[in-house]
Amino acid sequence: MTTTSPPHILGNLCLGSAPDSWGVWFADDEGQIPYTRFLDELVVAGYTWFELGPYGYLPTDPRRLAEEVDARGLRVSGGTTFGALHRPREWDDTVAATRRVAELTAAAGAHHLVFIPPMYRDEKTGAYTESPELTSEQWAGFGRRASELGKILVEEYGVRLVLHPHADSHIQSQSEIERYLNESDARYANLCLDTGHVAYGGGDAVDLIRRYGERIGYVHIKQMDPTVLDAVAAENLSFGEAVSRGVCVEPPAGVPDPVAVVEALSDLDADLFVIVEQDLYPCAPEVPLPIAKRTREFLNARGVDVPGSVA
Repeated sequence: MTTTSPPHILGNLCLGSAPDSWGVWFADDEGQIPYTRFLDELVVAGYTWFELGPYGYLPTDPRRLAEEVDARGLRVSGGTTFGALHRPREWDDTVAATRRVAELTAAAGAHHLVFIPPMYRDEKTGAYTESPELTSEQWAGFGRRASELGKILVEEYGVRLVLHPHADSHIQSQSEIERYLNESDARYANLCLDTGHVAYGGGDAVDLIRRYGERIGYVHIKQMDPTVLDAVAAENLSFGEAVSRGVCVEPPAGVPDPVAVVEALSDLDADLFVIVEQDLYPCAPEVPLPIAKRTREFLNARGVDVPGSVA
């Protein structure tokens, strides 16, 4: 009789997923599935941990959220928020919005808040809404405000700020990611390493893991189709246009190599959530579940387990 050895479990990595993998980009959009279906399909796909996604998609009342989560045996890995740290005039609004998300995140028992900078191109039309370049003054303010916001989150909510590089944002290329890290205070502001967005910006996720491992507090794992990335450069496509062409692909296709990423993360002296994100907006309702299940099975087989806990 032939026996198959179980995969080696990488004890510092805990797998989860997010609404993004179900085509959810907005709190309310007629093209998205209801949150109850998302939560139900998370369970069917075999996940225990999940990220909250855009504030307002899932219930914002802590008790109601807890009821929905507990009824399905799920657990929350972190919250998600957006804000423009390079715009001083929006600072008060950014702090207020972030506090609101941090409060819900902490109430759900999670300790990470994924902070996403705004895109300088419209998500749906692709039109430029501001310059893609920050000035030196804006850069200095960005790092200072990220650190100040992170200090508020840690001291008042027990939640850690992890900034998420994003396509068509001012934190996209590897040099921009590194500048953010150099401009910010490691005690309060660190990195959500999104492997797909790093690749989209021409960066090297494995190199970032090896050189800035102590600044990585959370991970979004995804891969990008190199052929579509070539079209992005050749045709000046917006990120929304690239997603509609299928730039995000399930493993093992695309870049970076998910196995190389997992191996590099497993060498870090830190416990990390590895949250699957495959940008699918917009997509037909029946599309996400089979992809989510196959992706979970692929990563499980490479040692990234679903159960576990990350403080």
